[in-house]
Amino acid sequence: VAFVVCRSLEGLKTFSYLEELILDNNLLGNDLLLPRLPHLHTLTLNKNQISFQRNTCKILLDHLAEVVPSLQYLSLLGNIACPNELVCKEKDEDDYQRYRYFVLHKLTNLKFLDTRKVTTREREEALIRGAFMKVVKPKDAKAASAAASASPEMHYTPLPAGSRDLTNHRGILGKCRYIYYGKHSEGNRFIQDDQL
Repeated sequence: VAFVVCRSLEGLKTFSYLEELILDNNLLGNDLLLPRLPHLHTLTLNKNQISFQRNTCKILLDHLAEVVPSLQYLSLLGNIACPNELVCKEKDEDDYQRYRYFVLHKLTNLKFLDTRKVTTREREEALIRGAFMKVVKPKDAKAASAAASASPEMHYTPLPAGSRDLTNHRGILGKCRYIYYGKHSEGNRFIQDDQL
């Protein structure tokens, strides 16, 4: 058994009948290109450098759908692309579930994703909402949040500009973008028609 760190998969062209491919702990990234492997049913890419940023996620998943049509088991654990709360503290179960819906939307034949079996309910949700599950964040979210915390005027407030000053206690007339109808108010259930 030989362990080799891979950056390219060009040599796989000659193995067209390959059924299982384990590429864990390598330096494979978003530019991963597999040759056409029509019989491949298991692909593990754990602990690589795959990060689904911008359109790279869609491009990689579209590529896998095209070159490995028989794929039934895919594992991407340990990559930035897989938002696992055990690896990254900022991620939670909802992030992971959105990731699953998006991957299942692109790779419809999967029976297992990472370590979990694909359920019928997940498959149905992926068909309906999977295309909308990609999480997009601003390019420099940390810099934007640091700038917002440094200057208090950056925070949104629904109050008009004149009432933001703490020393000014006069009432101000203005328009608000929210309208309260009272439909879901607990207090309104005690008011009867003759009291209106």
